[in-house]
Amino acid sequence: MVGKQGRQWRSMCKGLVLGTLLTSCMILLYCLSAPQAHFNLPEGPVPYSCSHRPAQAHTRLFKNSSHHSPGQTGICTPKVDIMFMKTHKTASSTLLNILFRFGEKHRLKFAFPNSRNDFFYPYPFQRSQVKDYRPGMCFNIICNHMRFNAPEVAKVLPTDTSYITILRDPAELFESSFHYFGRLVPMTWKIPGEDKLGEFLRDPRHYFDPNGFNSFYLKNLLFFDFGQENTLELGDPRVEEGIRAIAGRFQLVMLVEHFDESLMLLKDALCWEMDDLLFFKLNARKDSTVSKLTPELRVKALQWNAVDWRLYQHFNVTFWRKVDAYGRQRMADDVAELQRRNAVMAAVCIEGGHAVDAGSIQETAMQPWQPIGEKSIMGYNLKNNVDKAHRKLCLKMLTPELQYLTELGVNLWITKLWGHVRDVINW
Repeated sequence: MVGKQGRQWRSMCKGLVLGTLLTSCMILLYCLSAPQAHFNLPEGPVPYSCSHRPAQAHTRLFKNSSHHSPGQTGICTPKVDIMFMKTHKTASSTLLNILFRFGEKHRLKFAFPNSRNDFFYPYPFQRSQVKDYRPGMCFNIICNHMRFNAPEVAKVLPTDTSYITILRDPAELFESSFHYFGRLVPMTWKIPGEDKLGEFLRDPRHYFDPNGFNSFYLKNLLFFDFGQENTLELGDPRVEEGIRAIAGRFQLVMLVEHFDESLMLLKDALCWEMDDLLFFKLNARKDSTVSKLTPELRVKALQWNAVDWRLYQHFNVTFWRKVDAYGRQRMADDVAELQRRNAVMAAVCIEGGHAVDAGSIQETAMQPWQPIGEKSIMGYNLKNNVDKAHRKLCLKMLTPELQYLTELGVNLWITKLWGHVRDVINW
């Protein structure tokens, strides 16, 4: 009896010690994650372009383009000054890998955050958050997570910058966000039952607190990412004003549901080559962890995220206008070619030719970041016998986002510290 009580006391003490350590770490992380004090930085002239050398021009067939006559050919130069607004849960890690490789290929300068992998999200972006920023500096690409703040972004990038972003069907995005971030939103902890997503959607106002910690992850997350107010009602005039502001700033808004077609529009807009767009799908979840939304729950998810749905509908229309201008047959041919080249690279690079569960990834360097409480994000194993001509490209295409950022010289000590806390929680 005494021995049993002793074990119980030891277990309780261990729990208290562990709880104290975790609480201390969370408080420390919270303090470190708070936005830096923003002093009135002097403003230098923003360059027109930050291309440090002329990119190699190439001949382009301007076929069925809204800007050129049918069959017209001409010379275009790849655009290297790029703002990619990295929205959440929208295949943006895959696009980031494409941008990282393009930047390395052309020796471009990235505007990176300091000490973490985002620009102090969810606080609005400030140029002081950019690593080594000084007024008048030349940066080519900015692409890490941020809460968009157009005036501050414009003070970092040259005036010829191309602004691009990507959206996802809001019902599917909400399901993904609820799964990935749910444990970071305390209001979800009180939702009863196993099907927390379904229970929440049946009566979201019962559980949702607009002032709750991290509540933005669970309502109109896209609109929030763009720096807008995510709790507006659909009839509020600020919704349409926000959509017009986004449309006026971004030259290309891509769609996850038509990812390959989006990349062809990106290639056309930036005058890139097909090989610049090769990709493997990164940061994807296991199918077994995806909640299949019933038609009823899908309707409820769209109603709850009505502002995001309005945003998506607007840019769905503009997307297909761009596809029509590109040419439907040309689009189909180019997508087929991209898929063929991706399949070739998968056969060359990936052991087994497909993604595997986190527990089956052999190298730590290939492990993707996992959400708290489970290991649902898949990754890849590099083939052992990749030939020398392809090995470097294979490694780059398979490298997860955080590891690639480290390779590019970003100090992620806050992100890594949070990762250690997460690993303890997952354990």
